[in-house]
Amino acid sequence: MLKTTQFYLILLFCASSYGQGMRNYSNEFMNIGVDAAALGMSNAVTSSSNDVNSCYWNPAGLVNIEDTQLSLMHANYFANIAQYDYIAYAKPIDNESAWGISMIRFGVDNIMNTTELIDNQGNINYNKISLFSTADYGLTFSYARKLQLPGFQYGVNAKVIRRIIGNFASSWGFGFDAGLQFESDDWKFGLMLRDITTTYNIWNTDQTEYKKIANAIPSKNQELPQSSEITPPKAQLGLSKKFIIRYDYSLMVASNLNMRFAKTNDIISTNFVSIDPALGLEFGYTDLVFVRAGAGNFQNIQQLDSSKKVGFQPNIGLGFKYRGIQVDYALTNLGNQNTTLYSNIFSIKVDLGQFKN
Repeated sequence: MLKTTQFYLILLFCASSYGQGMRNYSNEFMNIGVDAAALGMSNAVTSSSNDVNSCYWNPAGLVNIEDTQLSLMHANYFANIAQYDYIAYAKPIDNESAWGISMIRFGVDNIMNTTELIDNQGNINYNKISLFSTADYGLTFSYARKLQLPGFQYGVNAKVIRRIIGNFASSWGFGFDAGLQFESDDWKFGLMLRDITTTYNIWNTDQTEYKKIANAIPSKNQELPQSSEITPPKAQLGLSKKFIIRYDYSLMVASNLNMRFAKTNDIISTNFVSIDPALGLEFGYTDLVFVRAGAGNFQNIQQLDSSKKVGFQPNIGLGFKYRGIQVDYALTNLGNQNTTLYSNIFSIKVDLGQFKN
């Protein structure tokens, strides 16, 4: 238990608070995704998102809501070790604009801190064991408006990031997103630019608590982690179309190109940009019952023999909508095609306008 906890603390510091400069994987909890309906389609909703969850997927879609909406989601990750929660609220301002607010929390609670379990004389004192939590918060303010050009609409996000690692370290971060949607002949196009100005996180490390870790784990490098990190911009390009079949049935086909401006393990990777495609399907019956499927997160995975194979993450989902209440379920990473464990995700969306007298 001692070694495990110490390793976990070091991992948190290395992953969360080293180095100033651009980092390919920073504030990654903001990239997981929200809403079981979207996750069931492997997040391929940049062009089709048109409700309260557009606060996350593409704020331009908020102009399509007709009344106040509320969305909630809960998921467990890493064999129920981590808790992932999301809440969003959106409301139209007029026929041309809308606003929304949303918050994400990704946290691990009740972690044992055993850095003081063994004193300088080698004695074990179980009374020195304490518990702490590590949690990441993302608060987003969204605004959307239709453009004068027919079929075009845009949206912007202002984000506040708060990350806490017990009493050891914490940070504040700020950033902006921008989104655009366009519809023509039932084809929908979407562009989402995340962290367009870069998202800048400032870390504050408690030197006393950090020294406890340094003393518990001998290392050649005992310097404090640097105090800032910068999240580089990312882009998502989407295309979708909804087909109506015999009035009662519908089929929506959607795709995304998720781009990072760095060389990664994505299936398409260059020194300038790396692209991870995603595909999603949604079959609907009378706008009441929905069945979804998708595949995404296509990665080149290094094998033990130094060869590479392509891994991907398949997802499925179900949805039910009735009188302003929509309940969705998604099972992500069906079949364990890559190293990510599958997760059961539930979400609910409520159209509050349906309950007005």
